[in-house]
Amino acid sequence: MTELVSGTGEPTAAGPVPAAPGAEPSVARVSQWTDIRHRFFANKLAVVGLAIITVLILVAIFAPLLAPHDPLKQDLTQTLQSPGGAHWLGTDALGRDQLSRLIYGSRIAVIVGMASILVALVIGVTLGALAGYYGRWVDTVIMRVADVFFAFPLLIGAIVIILLMGRGVLPVVLSLGIFTWATFARLLRSQVLSVREMDFVHAAKALGAGQGRIIRKHILPNSLTSVLVYGTSNVGIAIVAEASLSYLGVGVDPEVAEWGNMISAGRNFMGVKDFMWTYPSLAIVITALGFILLGNGLRDALDPKMR
Repeated sequence: MTELVSGTGEPTAAGPVPAAPGAEPSVARVSQWTDIRHRFFANKLAVVGLAIITVLILVAIFAPLLAPHDPLKQDLTQTLQSPGGAHWLGTDALGRDQLSRLIYGSRIAVIVGMASILVALVIGVTLGALAGYYGRWVDTVIMRVADVFFAFPLLIGAIVIILLMGRGVLPVVLSLGIFTWATFARLLRSQVLSVREMDFVHAAKALGAGQGRIIRKHILPNSLTSVLVYGTSNVGIAIVAEASLSYLGVGVDPEVAEWGNMISAGRNFMGVKDFMWTYPSLAIVITALGFILLGNGLRDALDPKMR
């Protein structure tokens, strides 16, 4: 029978010609993580999202070096100055520099957004893994508790927690985390229900692995991808929720340089000094968009159906 020589396409009656020792294969093998990285950076919108988040984090870290003025310093002789001169984005009703407050506001956004999602992940992943793996009454109890939290609108539930604990960054983080964990738990539970029936889990049980080890070493690593992608996208939503709480007067203290506080201070000057609320609003929109684009890019890169 005539066969083709591997890599050349030329026929031979003697069968395939073996490759020379040390010769490179005709098709290079690409590792899974290399493929994921290539797919992510091939997505232009994902790269834009990564760039936005990288700039946001750098601005938050180096805020003292980037801010031209003290964000809390009041100068009543420079109130409501339009953008330009020594104040590139103008000043507020107390003469505080808007650009400096915008820069320092990125710190609150990063801390609250990421920390609240981390709290929700810890609670949701723990309870979701237990519900999905053990099932039965454990699943029923956890999912019914989750339904209670689903019944509360996020902002109303967060306001209740903040009123009980007081204003500040920590109460805002805890309130947002407590009222968003249920979605993570339900999402992970559905993944665990699928993974726990796979052959490698049954093999681990047959080899005598304990339930805790099976959950940590086999169930969670194969179930967390969709949860982490969802969490990345929801950091932006947490930032919007935090700014909304401050706008309503129940978030961080009003004198703190924070985007929601800036919008709240500028609402009395709409149509007159629109720069007071326009710039912090744009900062919130761009930041939320950055996390959403990043999350979508991670989803497309990590989803095995897309590869």
